[in-house]
Amino acid sequence: MIFESLPTTPRSEELIDKAFSRAARSGRAKSGHEAQSSMLQTASNILSDNMENVVTAWPDFDTVDPFYYELADAIVDVDELRQSLSEVSWASRKTAEIRSEYEGRMRRNDVDTARKLRKQAFARLADVVEEVEDDLLRIGEARDELKTLPDIDPDAPTIVVAGYPNVGKSSFVNTVTRARGETASYPFTTKGIGVGHFERDRVRYQVVDTPGLLDRPADERNDIEQQAISALTHLGDCLLFMVDASGDCGYPLDAQLALRDAVADDFEDVPLLTVCNKSDRSRDVDADLYMSITEDENVDGVLDAAVEAIGYELELPFEKSN
Repeated sequence: MIFESLPTTPRSEELIDKAFSRAARSGRAKSGHEAQSSMLQTASNILSDNMENVVTAWPDFDTVDPFYYELADAIVDVDELRQSLSEVSWASRKTAEIRSEYEGRMRRNDVDTARKLRKQAFARLADVVEEVEDDLLRIGEARDELKTLPDIDPDAPTIVVAGYPNVGKSSFVNTVTRARGETASYPFTTKGIGVGHFERDRVRYQVVDTPGLLDRPADERNDIEQQAISALTHLGDCLLFMVDASGDCGYPLDAQLALRDAVADDFEDVPLLTVCNKSDRSRDVDADLYMSITEDENVDGVLDAAVEAIGYELELPFEKSN
Protein backbone atom coordinates (compact mmCIF):
# COMPACT_ATOMS: atom_id res chain seq x y z
CA MET A 1 0.00 0.00 0.00
CA ILE A 2 1.58 3.23 -1.23
CA PHE A 3 0.96 5.27 1.93
CA GLU A 4 2.05 2.60 4.40
CA SER A 5 5.73 3.59 4.56
CA LEU A 6 5.22 7.33 5.01
CA PRO A 7 7.43 8.52 7.91
CA THR A 8 6.18 10.56 10.85
CA THR A 9 5.98 14.26 9.99
CA PRO A 10 7.84 16.47 12.49
CA ARG A 11 6.17 19.55 13.93
CA SER A 12 7.70 22.97 13.37
CA GLU A 13 8.84 23.35 16.98
CA GLU A 14 10.48 19.93 16.87
CA LEU A 15 12.44 20.90 13.77
CA ILE A 16 13.57 24.20 15.25
CA ASP A 17 14.63 22.63 18.56
CA LYS A 18 16.53 19.87 16.77
CA ALA A 19 18.29 22.26 14.39
CA PHE A 20 19.36 24.80 17.00
CA SER A 21 20.47 22.26 19.62
CA ARG A 22 22.63 20.46 17.03
CA ALA A 23 23.99 23.81 15.90
CA ALA A 24 24.97 24.73 19.45
CA ARG A 25 26.90 21.48 19.81
CA SER A 26 28.73 22.01 16.53
CA GLY A 27 29.67 25.56 17.54
CA ARG A 28 31.17 24.49 20.86
CA ALA A 29 33.79 22.41 19.06
CA LYS A 30 35.11 25.42 17.15
CA SER A 31 35.88 29.10 17.68
CA GLY A 32 35.70 32.44 15.91
CA HIS A 33 34.21 32.68 12.44
CA GLU A 34 34.44 28.93 12.05
CA ALA A 35 32.11 28.39 15.03
CA GLN A 36 29.49 30.84 13.74
CA SER A 37 29.65 29.42 10.22
CA SER A 38 29.39 25.84 11.51
CA MET A 39 26.33 26.69 13.62
CA LEU A 40 24.57 28.35 10.69
CA GLN A 41 25.38 25.54 8.29
CA THR A 42 24.28 22.83 10.74
CA ALA A 43 20.96 24.51 11.56
CA SER A 44 20.17 25.27 7.93
CA ASN A 45 21.06 21.79 6.70
CA ILE A 46 18.92 20.07 9.33
CA LEU A 47 15.91 22.24 8.56
CA SER A 48 16.32 22.05 4.79
CA ASP A 49 16.98 18.31 4.68
CA ASN A 50 14.19 17.37 7.07
CA MET A 51 11.58 19.43 5.24
CA GLU A 52 12.75 18.11 1.87
CA ASN A 53 12.43 14.57 3.24
CA VAL A 54 8.85 15.31 4.31
CA VAL A 55 7.98 16.23 0.73
CA THR A 56 9.88 13.52 -1.15
CA ALA A 57 8.46 10.75 1.06
CA TRP A 58 5.06 11.28 -0.59
CA PRO A 59 4.26 9.66 -3.93
CA ASP A 60 3.65 11.75 -7.03
CA PHE A 61 -0.14 11.97 -7.10
CA ASP A 62 -0.08 12.31 -10.89
CA THR A 63 1.12 8.70 -11.06
CA VAL A 64 -0.97 7.24 -8.21
CA ASP A 65 -3.53 4.63 -9.23
CA PRO A 66 -7.01 6.27 -9.61
CA PHE A 67 -8.39 3.99 -6.88
CA TYR A 68 -5.93 5.21 -4.25
CA TYR A 69 -6.02 8.78 -5.57
CA GLU A 70 -9.77 9.06 -5.07
CA LEU A 71 -9.61 7.35 -1.68
CA ALA A 72 -6.93 9.82 -0.59
CA ASP A 73 -8.95 12.73 -1.99
CA ALA A 74 -12.05 11.54 -0.15
CA ILE A 75 -10.21 11.49 3.15
CA VAL A 76 -7.71 14.34 3.11
CA ASP A 77 -8.38 16.53 0.02
CA VAL A 78 -5.43 15.96 -2.30
CA ASP A 79 -5.37 19.54 -3.58
CA GLU A 80 -4.92 20.93 -0.07
CA LEU A 81 -2.28 18.30 0.69
CA ARG A 82 -0.38 19.17 -2.48
CA GLN A 83 -0.45 22.84 -1.56
CA SER A 84 0.97 22.09 1.88
CA LEU A 85 3.69 19.92 0.36
CA SER A 86 4.52 22.78 -1.99
CA GLU A 87 4.77 25.22 0.92
CA VAL A 88 7.12 22.94 2.84
CA SER A 89 9.22 22.49 -0.28
CA TRP A 90 9.47 26.28 -0.53
CA ALA A 91 10.53 26.46 3.12
CA SER A 92 13.24 23.88 2.51
CA ARG A 93 14.69 25.96 -0.33
CA LYS A 94 14.32 29.20 1.63
CA THR A 95 16.37 27.95 4.58
CA ALA A 96 19.21 27.09 2.17
CA GLU A 97 18.98 30.55 0.63
CA ILE A 98 19.20 32.20 4.04
CA ARG A 99 22.33 30.24 4.85
CA SER A 100 23.99 31.29 1.57
CA GLU A 101 23.05 34.92 2.14
CA TYR A 102 24.44 35.12 5.67
CA GLU A 103 27.56 33.03 5.15
CA GLY A 104 29.05 35.67 2.86
CA ARG A 105 28.11 38.55 5.17
CA MET A 106 29.59 36.77 8.19
CA ARG A 107 32.94 36.21 6.44
CA ARG A 108 33.24 39.90 5.59
CA ASN A 109 32.82 41.08 9.20
CA ASP A 110 34.54 40.65 12.54
CA VAL A 111 33.63 37.85 14.94
CA ASP A 112 31.22 39.91 17.08
CA THR A 113 29.32 41.09 14.01
CA ALA A 114 29.37 37.57 12.61
CA ARG A 115 27.78 36.34 15.85
CA LYS A 116 25.02 38.96 15.55
CA LEU A 117 24.43 38.05 11.91
CA ARG A 118 24.23 34.36 12.79
CA LYS A 119 21.58 35.16 15.41
CA GLN A 120 19.65 37.15 12.78
CA ALA A 121 19.87 34.19 10.44
CA PHE A 122 18.59 31.87 13.18
CA ALA A 123 15.60 34.18 13.72
CA ARG A 124 14.80 34.16 10.00
CA LEU A 125 15.18 30.37 9.83
CA ALA A 126 12.74 29.98 12.70
CA ASP A 127 10.30 32.39 11.02
CA VAL A 128 10.35 30.33 7.83
CA VAL A 129 9.66 27.06 9.66
CA GLU A 130 6.91 28.65 11.75
CA GLU A 131 5.35 29.98 8.55
CA VAL A 132 4.70 26.40 7.42
CA GLU A 133 3.59 25.17 10.86
CA ASP A 134 0.01 24.57 9.70
CA ASP A 135 1.22 22.84 6.54
CA LEU A 136 3.38 20.42 8.51
CA LEU A 137 0.40 19.67 10.76
CA ARG A 138 -1.84 19.06 7.74
CA ILE A 139 0.72 16.74 6.15
CA GLY A 140 1.14 14.85 9.43
CA GLU A 141 -2.60 14.41 9.84
CA ALA A 142 -2.94 13.23 6.24
CA ARG A 143 -0.16 10.73 6.77
CA ASP A 144 -1.87 9.37 9.90
CA GLU A 145 -5.19 8.98 8.06
CA LEU A 146 -3.84 7.37 4.90
CA LYS A 147 -1.28 5.10 6.56
CA THR A 148 -4.05 2.89 7.98
CA LEU A 149 -5.91 2.29 4.71
CA PRO A 150 -6.40 -1.41 3.95
CA ASP A 151 -3.88 -3.00 1.63
CA ILE A 152 -5.87 -3.49 -1.56
CA ASP A 153 -4.24 -4.27 -4.89
CA PRO A 154 -5.77 -2.03 -7.58
CA ASP A 155 -4.37 -4.29 -10.30
CA ALA A 156 -5.88 -7.55 -9.03
CA PRO A 157 -9.19 -8.72 -10.55
CA THR A 158 -11.75 -7.68 -7.96
CA ILE A 159 -15.31 -8.64 -7.03
CA VAL A 160 -17.22 -5.95 -5.10
CA VAL A 161 -20.10 -7.26 -2.98
CA ALA A 162 -23.05 -4.95 -2.27
CA GLY A 163 -26.53 -5.12 -0.79
CA TYR A 164 -28.52 -4.20 2.29
CA PRO A 165 -27.34 -5.38 5.72
CA ASN A 166 -28.05 -8.96 6.74
CA VAL A 167 -28.45 -10.33 3.22
CA GLY A 168 -25.32 -12.49 3.55
CA LYS A 169 -22.53 -10.38 2.07
CA SER A 170 -19.96 -11.00 4.79
CA SER A 171 -20.88 -14.67 5.00
CA PHE A 172 -20.30 -14.99 1.28
CA VAL A 173 -16.90 -13.29 1.45
CA ASN A 174 -15.83 -15.42 4.40
CA THR A 175 -17.01 -18.60 2.70
CA VAL A 176 -15.42 -18.12 -0.71
CA THR A 177 -12.14 -16.85 0.74
CA ARG A 178 -11.97 -19.80 3.16
CA ALA A 179 -11.76 -17.49 6.20
CA ARG A 180 -8.74 -15.70 4.74
CA GLY A 181 -10.62 -12.44 4.73
CA GLU A 182 -9.30 -9.36 6.47
CA THR A 183 -11.30 -6.59 8.08
CA ALA A 184 -10.00 -3.04 8.19
CA SER A 185 -11.66 0.29 8.91
CA TYR A 186 -11.75 3.10 6.42
CA PRO A 187 -11.77 6.61 7.91
CA PHE A 188 -15.11 7.34 6.22
CA THR A 189 -17.14 4.45 7.65
CA THR A 190 -17.68 3.12 11.15
CA LYS A 191 -17.71 -0.49 9.96
CA GLY A 192 -14.80 -2.55 8.75
CA ILE A 193 -14.32 -3.19 5.04
CA GLY A 194 -13.94 -6.91 4.40
CA VAL A 195 -11.21 -7.93 1.97
CA GLY A 196 -10.65 -11.56 1.07
CA HIS A 197 -8.78 -13.50 -1.61
CA PHE A 198 -9.14 -16.74 -3.52
CA GLU A 199 -7.27 -18.35 -6.40
CA ARG A 200 -8.67 -19.75 -9.60
CA ASP A 201 -6.51 -21.12 -12.43
CA ARG A 202 -3.40 -19.49 -10.92
CA VAL A 203 -5.11 -16.10 -10.77
CA ARG A 204 -5.51 -14.39 -7.39
CA TYR A 205 -8.88 -12.63 -7.07
CA GLN A 206 -9.91 -10.01 -4.52
CA VAL A 207 -13.35 -9.92 -2.90
CA VAL A 208 -14.38 -6.68 -1.21
CA ASP A 209 -17.34 -6.35 1.15
CA THR A 210 -18.34 -2.72 1.69
CA PRO A 211 -20.57 -2.28 4.76
CA GLY A 212 -21.33 1.34 5.49
CA LEU A 213 -21.02 2.33 1.82
CA LEU A 214 -23.04 0.19 -0.57
CA ASP A 215 -25.73 -0.90 1.87
CA ARG A 216 -28.02 2.15 1.83
CA PRO A 217 -29.46 4.67 -0.65
CA ALA A 218 -27.32 7.49 -2.05
CA ASP A 219 -29.30 10.19 -0.25
CA GLU A 220 -28.16 8.70 3.07
CA ARG A 221 -24.46 8.91 2.15
CA ASN A 222 -22.31 11.92 2.85
CA ASP A 223 -19.98 13.48 0.27
CA ILE A 224 -16.93 11.58 1.52
CA GLU A 225 -18.75 8.23 1.33
CA GLN A 226 -19.96 9.02 -2.18
CA GLN A 227 -16.43 9.81 -3.29
CA ALA A 228 -15.21 6.59 -1.69
CA ILE A 229 -17.74 4.72 -3.82
CA SER A 230 -16.36 6.54 -6.84
CA ALA A 231 -12.96 5.17 -5.91
CA LEU A 232 -14.37 1.65 -5.73
CA THR A 233 -15.61 1.95 -9.32
CA HIS A 234 -11.94 2.02 -10.38
CA LEU A 235 -11.36 -1.16 -8.40
CA GLY A 236 -14.35 -3.35 -9.24
CA ASP A 237 -14.29 -5.75 -12.19
CA CYS A 238 -17.58 -7.38 -11.20
CA LEU A 239 -20.34 -6.31 -8.81
CA LEU A 240 -22.36 -8.91 -6.94
CA PHE A 241 -25.54 -7.38 -5.57
CA MET A 242 -27.17 -9.66 -3.03
CA VAL A 243 -30.85 -9.63 -2.23
CA ASP A 244 -32.94 -11.52 0.29
CA ALA A 245 -36.34 -12.32 -1.25
CA SER A 246 -37.56 -13.78 2.04
CA GLY A 247 -37.34 -10.37 3.72
CA ASP A 248 -35.63 -11.89 6.74
CA CYS A 249 -32.93 -9.23 6.41
CA GLY A 250 -35.46 -6.63 7.59
CA TYR A 251 -35.73 -4.69 4.33
CA PRO A 252 -38.54 -4.96 1.73
CA LEU A 253 -37.58 -6.52 -1.58
CA ASP A 254 -38.66 -3.40 -3.47
CA ALA A 255 -36.21 -1.31 -1.46
CA GLN A 256 -33.43 -3.83 -2.09
CA LEU A 257 -34.01 -3.75 -5.84
CA ALA A 258 -34.17 0.05 -5.83
CA LEU A 259 -30.78 0.14 -4.10
CA ARG A 260 -29.45 -2.31 -6.69
CA ASP A 261 -30.52 0.00 -9.51
CA ALA A 262 -28.94 3.00 -7.80
CA VAL A 263 -25.67 1.15 -7.21
CA ALA A 264 -25.71 0.02 -10.84
CA ASP A 265 -25.65 3.68 -11.84
CA ASP A 266 -22.45 4.14 -9.81
CA PHE A 267 -20.87 1.07 -11.42
CA GLU A 268 -22.27 1.55 -14.92
CA ASP A 269 -19.20 0.13 -16.65
CA VAL A 270 -18.92 -2.91 -14.36
CA PRO A 271 -20.78 -6.22 -14.92
CA LEU A 272 -23.50 -6.55 -12.27
CA LEU A 273 -24.99 -9.85 -11.17
CA THR A 274 -28.09 -9.94 -8.97
CA VAL A 275 -27.75 -12.82 -6.52
CA CYS A 276 -30.70 -14.10 -4.49
CA ASN A 277 -29.29 -15.48 -1.26
CA LYS A 278 -31.36 -17.57 1.19
CA SER A 279 -32.95 -19.23 -1.85
CA ASP A 280 -33.97 -22.13 0.36
CA ARG A 281 -36.46 -19.73 1.97
CA SER A 282 -37.60 -17.78 -1.08
CA ARG A 283 -36.77 -17.43 -4.79
CA ASP A 284 -39.50 -14.87 -5.40
CA VAL A 285 -37.32 -12.42 -7.33
CA ASP A 286 -35.94 -12.19 -10.85
CA ALA A 287 -32.23 -12.71 -10.22
CA ASP A 288 -29.23 -13.81 -12.25
CA LEU A 289 -28.23 -16.41 -9.68
CA TYR A 290 -29.75 -18.16 -6.67
CA MET A 291 -27.84 -19.56 -3.71
CA SER A 292 -28.06 -20.39 -0.03
CA ILE A 293 -24.92 -19.91 1.98
CA THR A 294 -26.33 -21.61 5.07
CA GLU A 295 -27.33 -24.66 3.01
CA ASP A 296 -24.15 -24.55 0.88
CA GLU A 297 -26.19 -24.36 -2.31
CA ASN A 298 -24.64 -22.89 -5.48
CA VAL A 299 -22.07 -20.74 -3.66
CA ASP A 300 -19.37 -21.99 -6.00
CA GLY A 301 -21.69 -21.36 -8.92
CA VAL A 302 -21.99 -17.71 -7.96
CA LEU A 303 -18.23 -17.45 -7.67
CA ASP A 304 -17.81 -19.13 -11.07
CA ALA A 305 -20.24 -16.65 -12.63
CA ALA A 306 -18.33 -13.70 -11.15
CA VAL A 307 -15.02 -15.04 -12.46
CA GLU A 308 -16.57 -15.55 -15.91
CA ALA A 309 -18.01 -12.01 -15.87
CA ILE A 310 -14.57 -10.58 -15.13
CA GLY A 311 -12.99 -12.57 -17.94
CA TYR A 312 -9.47 -12.06 -16.64
CA GLU A 313 -6.75 -13.71 -18.68
CA LEU A 314 -3.43 -14.49 -17.05
CA GLU A 315 -0.50 -13.01 -18.92
CA LEU A 316 2.07 -15.76 -19.46
CA PRO A 317 5.77 -15.11 -20.01
CA PHE A 318 6.69 -14.86 -23.66
CA GLU A 319 8.08 -18.11 -24.98
CA LYS A 320 10.46 -17.95 -27.92
CA SER A 321 9.88 -20.51 -30.59
CA ASN A 322 12.71 -22.87 -31.47
